[in-house]
Amino acid sequence: MHLCAFPNAAHTSQSWQTISPNTETQSCLSPLLLAAVLLLSAALLCSGHPPGCPVLLPTQTVDNNPRLQRAYVALQALKKAITDDPKNLTEGWCSPDVCAYFGVFCAPSLDDPCARTVAGVDLNHVDLAGTLPFELGLLTDIAVLHLNSNRFTGGLPDSLPKLSLLYELDVSNNHLSGGFPQHILCLPNVKFVDIRFNNLCGPVPPAIFDKKIGALFINNNHFDFEFPDNFGNFTASVIVLANIRLRGCIPSSIGRMGGTLNELVLLNSGIRSCIPPEIGAPREFTVMDVSFNQLQGQLPESMAGLRSLEQLDVAHNELSGHIPEGICALPRLSNFTYSFNYFCGEPERCATLRRNDDRQNCIAGKPDQRPTDQCMAFLHRPPVHCDGHGCFGQHY
Repeated sequence: MHLCAFPNAAHTSQSWQTISPNTETQSCLSPLLLAAVLLLSAALLCSGHPPGCPVLLPTQTVDNNPRLQRAYVALQALKKAITDDPKNLTEGWCSPDVCAYFGVFCAPSLDDPCARTVAGVDLNHVDLAGTLPFELGLLTDIAVLHLNSNRFTGGLPDSLPKLSLLYELDVSNNHLSGGFPQHILCLPNVKFVDIRFNNLCGPVPPAIFDKKIGALFINNNHFDFEFPDNFGNFTASVIVLANIRLRGCIPSSIGRMGGTLNELVLLNSGIRSCIPPEIGAPREFTVMDVSFNQLQGQLPESMAGLRSLEQLDVAHNELSGHIPEGICALPRLSNFTYSFNYFCGEPERCATLRRNDDRQNCIAGKPDQRPTDQCMAFLHRPPVHCDGHGCFGQHY
């Protein structure tokens, strides 16, 4: 079956088969449009009776609104799949008034302002245990699905692609397992994806870096994959790939992310690479953390062009040479950590930063540096040569 195809009816529940989800095509929501929709929804709900609507929005129930009927089936299935609710927050999920359920938010539908629908589910930090049922795919109008900091196990349901309006998906800090949730690739409007702090494993599909996502958090899982060639196609402003296993080199294509990339966190990801000079292209960079890896070579002079950079952490690598003066001269840089490397020189202006950490290097005259024999042994290694792809080249 195609990845984004709807599962065969043989795998659905009876309630799923008897209620047909809305299948109209929806356009992609920008952040400004999303905000406008929420404000309009609030206004319509407060008015209670949008012009031309035969039924007051607050009086719509599962009896006279098929969207709410589908939501009722989905939420009852979720309640049944919850095995532990220590705060009894879903105890009130019994009545047909789904809009009154804890953590459930309703609004006028985007394609029919006369129809009330479930627009969001927010069950963050409530310590629920259980699994995520297939029937969640009936919530075809939700824009927000927040389930972080719970104890959900298993994986995301195969019906996930039916959530064509989903804008934010946050299932972080649970006990989800299996491979990367491939169905995320089928969500046409998703802009915020947070699946960090789970037990997910295996490769991450390169196709995720072709999606127009604004923020991606996949850190603290057991993913193991190689930097893909299309990494530079990614339009996200925030990318956190920390505490996983990344192979390959930091690709030079990162230079193509200059118009969007704001924060890049790759700490403790096992990267064995040089830092390519193209790293200086993302002019909106504010945070870069590549600490606790196996980076070698020198810091590129091009990093002096990162005029928006505020925090830079390259600690616990095998970087060497002199710190480029242009880095410490960056106008917004306030936190520069380059400890536990093999740098042999730093500009005086680095000391004027609000916070800089140069411990355990090989900088003459500075306190708390590596022992001389360690520095000499490092200097006698064959020099590192970096090729045009950010990888280690052949020694000359």
